[in-house]
Amino acid sequence: MNTQNQATAVARTGPWGLPLLPTKYSAVVMPFFLSIIMTCVISLISTLRGVGLVAGFMPLWLGSWGLSWLIAFPTLMVMLPLVRKFTFLWVQLPNEGAGK
Repeated sequence: MNTQNQATAVARTGPWGLPLLPTKYSAVVMPFFLSIIMTCVISLISTLRGVGLVAGFMPLWLGSWGLSWLIAFPTLMVMLPLVRKFTFLWVQLPNEGAGK
């Protein structure tokens, strides 16, 4: 077996050596990570503006972040199909401009 065949025969792994999820799960994985990042940033800014950088800030912020993520992720998953439809009212689809 040559080197190229050995490289393609070995399955790629994700972070920490975990197996990669099938492509069909990207519709959940992408919003999952996006919701974590967005709620982290927004709750950090909101908590800083609300109480400032006080003693006990981290537990207060993490509690705020956890609650906001518990609301944001399911909301994102429910709203995503509607937002996709709304987006395509404003954006040309890939095959619409092919004949022009």
